[in-house]
Parts: sequence; C-alpha cells; structure tokens
Amino acid sequence: MDRKELGAFLRSRRERLRPQGVGLPTGPRRRTPGLRREEVAVLAHISTEYYVRLEQGRAPRPSGEVLAGIADALRLTDAEAGHLHVLAGTPPSRTGLHRREVRPSILALLERLPQTAGFVVSATYEVLAWNSLAAALMEDFAALTPRERNLARRAFLGDGPADGALYGSSQAAEFRLHVVMGLRSTLARYPSDPAVRELVDDLCDGSPEFARLWERHDVQAAQTLTKTFRHPVVGPITVDCDSLGLADGDQHLVLYSAPAGSPDAEALALLAVLGTEAGEFQR
Repeated sequence: MDRKELGAFLRSRRERLRPQGVGLPTGPRRRTPGLRREEVAVLAHISTEYYVRLEQGRAPRPSGEVLAGIADALRLTDAEAGHLHVLAGTPPSRTGLHRREVRPSILALLERLPQTAGFVVSATYEVLAWNSLAAALMEDFAALTPRERNLARRAFLGDGPADGALYGSSQAAEFRLHVVMGLRSTLARYPSDPAVRELVDDLCDGSPEFARLWERHDVQAAQTLTKTFRHPVVGPITVDCDSLGLADGDQHLVLYSAPAGSPDAEALALLAVLGTEAGEFQR
C-alpha cells in the first residue's frame, strides 16, 4: 500500500469534481475546489474520519468494498478505479459485466483495412464486429444470431465438419485450447456476469473435451502466429494472425493478413471480390 500516492490520488480526483456533478448543492461559502472530504465520505458510505485519514496517508489498508464505494463516489473511470486498487494493494472487486459495445473508431478501422480480414471478439469469444473480407473468409456473421456468432460455442458445440475443423482451419485443436484458457481468465475477471457463467456451464455440459480441458485450470496459451484456412472456393490460404487487445473494452481485434504479392495475398484479394456469397462455410 502506497499511502502517500494513494492520498494524493484521492485528493486530485476529489478536487476535480463539482457538487452539481454528483447531485449536491453548490452553496455560497465553498472555499475549496471540488467536493469536501465529508461529502465524499457520505457518497462512499464510510466515516469522514476514515476518509480524511486515507487522504492524509494515515489509514490502514481499505477493503475492496470500501475502495469500490470511493471509486463510485469520485466517479472514477475503470482505469482510475484499477489504479486506486493498485495503490491500496487491494485486488479490485469483480462485479461488472463484460462489454459487448465496440468503439466507433474500431468499426471504422475495420472497413479501412487493406486486404486484411478483421473482426472484434468479446471476452467470451463472441464476434462483435467484422469486415467484409472476414465474412468471406469465415462465414456471413450478419446472418447469425449473437449466440451463433460465439466462436467458443462454434468450436465446441457447433455442427461443423466431422474432423473437428473450424472454418477449414488446421489449427482448430490449438484454438480450442486457447478458448478454454481464455475463458478461465474471463471467469476470474467477471465472476458475477451471468452470461460468462452460462457459457462455461453450457460448454462443460455439452462438450467432454471442453470439460476435460477446463479441469486442467490452465490460464496461459501460446500465441498463434499463422493459420491455414481451407476455403471451398479459393483453396488453402495461410495467413498471419495478429490479436490486438482493446484494453478499455476487454476485447480483441483479430487480423488475418498475408505478405504482399504472395499467393495467399492473391487468394485474399480474390475473396474480397467474390464476397460472402461464393462458397461460405456451411454450418
């Protein structure tokens, strides 16, 4: 617990707020910028004495529940709340829901990517957004429900080919292992999210393979650098795989590309012309 930095951070966040912004009267005799300490304490449902001691660096370590109350009172962002917990040396309380909204700038970026199949997945592996080349390479996600767009369900519960391939990929087994490890971490971050728990329960009940891998409690998967798709129209396409974390939404932007001038790049260019109607993978 860094008491000095914690106190300074609390003061800086308190002084930036205005009473009207948190539903309090302004009053004519307010001498200090921002909220008063006693006002923060009331909003956080803690004693004024304890909050004052926190700002002065004299208080014992606060609990996660107390920090959550202070974060709400000070209107902290997710990043600021996480920093608050780090300064206090207290693990953050995990009571939120995983996010499914994609930033407009990322949606625009997907459409501007040249000769690159791109899509965004949530913390539960639901495909949230995609460009036309990703739909041509994999499947027409627009024709599916959100539940059907979940790649974890597609990999373990879908009625795909008998050999277990996923969109013709030869790395399907590796992807399934990656999904199990990823969901293990997701459940730890969102233990109170019913959608996360429902997905894990469905996969455990419906897939013996998932249940077996889940019991291993592994949480770190090797990064996939390349992937080969066996497309029914253009044939095998080997692509470079890049997964970029979108930290503010706990999402990933997945990019499939090929070296310029390579046969794989030419196959992607052909797919871009053909679109989703030419030989998409059947479920």
